[in-house]
Amino acid sequence: MPSQPSTQQPNGNAGVDSGFLSSIMEIRKRARQSMEEGAVTPSYSLDKEKVIELLNEALATELVCVLRYRRHYFMAEGINSEAIKKEFLTHANEELQHADQIAERIVQLGGEPDFQPNVIGKRSHSEYKEGSDLRDMLRENLIAERIAIESYREMVNFIGTHDSTTRRMLEEILAVEEHHADDMASLIKRVG
Repeated sequence: MPSQPSTQQPNGNAGVDSGFLSSIMEIRKRARQSMEEGAVTPSYSLDKEKVIELLNEALATELVCVLRYRRHYFMAEGINSEAIKKEFLTHANEELQHADQIAERIVQLGGEPDFQPNVIGKRSHSEYKEGSDLRDMLRENLIAERIAIESYREMVNFIGTHDSTTRRMLEEILAVEEHHADDMASLIKRVG
């Protein structure tokens, strides 16, 4: 593929005239504005506080899922329980990784991740349901995963193309949640 000819841009910098990038001088100028905002530059076009609020809801949802999966890991009993317990523990650890990713992104956006125990249950999209037996635990986890899937899809749509970092993180988490839902559905069939 032939390279684009180098042109002299209005800012005095030689480079490829792409027609869609800001001038280097403009990017440099914007980067010096509001430096206390860290990674959030003046070109960030979303309501940052709304995004932080959504991410804190996602954080609460992940933390509730961690707690539910861990309880199920310890409480699972029955002939099929050993393999299922391992799945519960794996999912709990993956949900904790999601919580950490979300908390880190909240901080990058200049917010504070909310880990207050008395708030997490109220803010979470999924519910903390203990389940009475192995099949019930699997069912409650499947329901929670389906809630998370719907929530993350709506968040991705809200973010749109305005925050590619947050969107990519949410899409990656969504893919794992879909895998978790498939796991739970398969295990429900195995338990019968």
